Amino acid sequence: MKDPISVGLGEQVISRDPQDVLVAYGLGSCLGIAMVDPVSRVCGLLHAVLPHWSSGMDSIDPLSSKYVDSGIELLLSSMVKEGAIKSRLIIRYAGGANMLTAPGLKNSFEIGTRNIEAARATFQRINLPIKSYDVGGNTGRTVRLYVVDTRMTVRVIGEKEKEI
Repeated sequence: MKDPISVGLGEQVISRDPQDVLVAYGLGSCLGIAMVDPVSRVCGLLHAVLPHWSSGMDSIDPLSSKYVDSGIELLLSSMVKEGAIKSRLIIRYAGGANMLTAPGLKNSFEIGTRNIEAARATFQRINLPIKSYDVGGNTGRTVRLYVVDTRMTVRVIGEKEKEI
């Protein structure tokens, strides 16, 4: 068995190799977004960091996998280029925890919540239904996308791995 392929912050990976396992480790407020075409077996995983690009951010590229909205669109485009059909795509995602909370601070930052909202809005705008998700809370997660059978698992810190 091959080593898992790590999908880092602001990255996306696409594979159709049945031996590949795509992994986004330590998702806190980030989202791990999977797209799968079960017929062509093209699988993609995005590790999005922030909900949207805005002027003044360190990146001058508003169309980056770093952002939930543009990352979803870039992943979709890459999937289609690899032979996936948009109407067959199965969408799953996990993460979006609000990790930066402190006593006395009401709703500190809420980056996780904003990432979740950006994903829902983007999928609605591009007309892609969401099959399943595991989001929110205050605990990090790791997601794995198994190309061989297109399933996605989530492991929350301190809990057992589960399929979504």
